[in-house]
Amino acid sequence: MKIFMSIIFLVFIGYHVYRLIQVLIKMKQDVILPITDEEFASIRTSQRKELNLPTYSAQKAGIIIYSLILLFLIITFGNATLSSEFDLSLYPLLFIPLLHSYDFFDLFVVRDDGILRGTSFVAWDKIKSFEFVRIDINHKNYGYSQEVNDKYELRIKSKFCTIRCIVMTDEMKERLTRVLEEQVSSNERIVLKN
Repeated sequence: MKIFMSIIFLVFIGYHVYRLIQVLIKMKQDVILPITDEEFASIRTSQRKELNLPTYSAQKAGIIIYSLILLFLIITFGNATLSSEFDLSLYPLLFIPLLHSYDFFDLFVVRDDGILRGTSFVAWDKIKSFEFVRIDINHKNYGYSQEVNDKYELRIKSKFCTIRCIVMTDEMKERLTRVLEEQVSSNERIVLKN
């Protein structure tokens, strides 16, 4: 059982290391949206967090924290496998530091090949649907900040996860709708041809 848990843990850590490398590479590539300061101000990753630029210097804190957590988990796992005193029931506790890892980066970027949100990248062909949900009194983000009340939450559903961000202006909502409809409809045409 210890070997099985070790394999699962290594796959889990390997996946997160792959995602970090992928995000770092994608941050260097061209961006479609947002580009201007007004566009960056009109999108938020959560009710209180404004976006940072998709550069290494602007995302430095997130990169360092995420890398240190991965390094800590690798060292802890190494020590646990070498120690005969490590209990098997403690393996699931090692997964806890990465539960909210997508929040380390204040990042939402639309690119030519997909969307970069936090520590994850979703290619256009992986997106199934998207919707804008009004942040009204029944919404979970309502009331945390007066600025986000009566705005929109964008939910992009992919094959494996759902990406969320808060859209602060109607103009940005329209621009995101145009870009997303273009990409999702072109993916549907490709699927229908095959």
